[in-house]
Amino acid sequence: MSRKRSLFIKDGINYAAPFAAISALFFLWGVAHGMLDTLDKNFQEMLHLKKWQSSFIQFSLYGAYFGMAIPAGLFMKKYGYKKGVIFGLILFSAGALLAAATAPLQSFILFLLCLLIIGAGLTTLETAANPYTTKLGPPETAERRINFSQSFNGLAWVVGPLIALYIYGNQSHVEGEKMMSIVLPFAIIGLAVLVVAFIFMRLKLPEITEEDENAAHGGHGVSATPGAESDIEITDPEDPAYISKKPLWENRHFVLGFIAQACYVAAQTGVFSYLINFVTDHDMHPHFDVQYGPYFLSLGFLLFMTGRITGSALMKYVKPTKLLALYALAVCVLLPVVASEQGWVSLIALYAVFFFMSIMFPTIFALAIKGLGTKTKQGASFLVMAVAGGAVFPPLMGLVADTFGMATGFFVPIPLFLFILYYAVKGYKVKG
Repeated sequence: MSRKRSLFIKDGINYAAPFAAISALFFLWGVAHGMLDTLDKNFQEMLHLKKWQSSFIQFSLYGAYFGMAIPAGLFMKKYGYKKGVIFGLILFSAGALLAAATAPLQSFILFLLCLLIIGAGLTTLETAANPYTTKLGPPETAERRINFSQSFNGLAWVVGPLIALYIYGNQSHVEGEKMMSIVLPFAIIGLAVLVVAFIFMRLKLPEITEEDENAAHGGHGVSATPGAESDIEITDPEDPAYISKKPLWENRHFVLGFIAQACYVAAQTGVFSYLINFVTDHDMHPHFDVQYGPYFLSLGFLLFMTGRITGSALMKYVKPTKLLALYALAVCVLLPVVASEQGWVSLIALYAVFFFMSIMFPTIFALAIKGLGTKTKQGASFLVMAVAGGAVFPPLMGLVADTFGMATGFFVPIPLFLFILYYAVKGYKVKG
């Protein structure tokens, strides 16, 4: 197999086994996100919340990314990726078990605090796993590798809503029993994650050093001497021969990537959170019984996973930036159709949005850290922090939906996807 086509072989070393172990983590946090994204409608019904109030589930979960991303990056800089993964798994497990333990208290506020702990664990895992996948093989196939790993994340998002069916099955109207249905699923998830943490303690993983990161981004053979060559614009972000010597925030492609990532996660979280409202609200046509809501979200995530798998394969033939631009444009065209209340046509368009959003997070991530060399861990921390966009946007989208109707709320993410389109066309370019 040639170096150019290899996904996992770099410098004669096959990284397939550690890549498989890290990819399993994508599945774990995907289950958490998939399940939690179903709970907005359930809590609206169970605790009589408005849409913007129930969106504090996402605010708590994604808000943790803002506060934890930098500490997680510093932790990994000092102790390495493996210990970062273990630390993230322990936080994830602790939050889930606390949610199960405090459910009998019937407190939405306590549940949100538990989600903050879960979010801190997920932040740490993502800060470690996302850049780690880009290093387990040659740099020219980094985008394909991270999209492949994120496909497991997509699969987990299909499973997560099906787990939430147990929670939706609780039809109790007794005040002291309304939140009891979250005990079993959160307890099982917490214990399962704890087992995975123990496995990772015993697992041998290659540590990626700063020298490795430098080499992975083409640090070898690149002169640090300032001169005319440093002003050359590298228009192809897949070029492995360049490494930036600038401070992190002076790298334009990284700064714009940070903004694009915040826009994407904000928009994604809004779309994911309100699909069940879209198919179950009585003012929508067609509309379905709320107890079947998780099935509809699971179908959306199935299309999302399909998009990631096929997108990863297409990147073998189509430049990641061109595919990202095409998909972002498709979403910008489809969202007005969703918002126009055209019955089944709007519902099909919404499912198509799920498909075309699929490759955005991993592709933006890989493009933004391209050429950062020894600043990769720090850059990854900030890109994970950008996930906090998912905390801010759902309440805004929910407020619009409460005021003007659920369909109208789907106009709100369009400007965010337009910025992603700009990043895919021009903003990704690395400047020396």
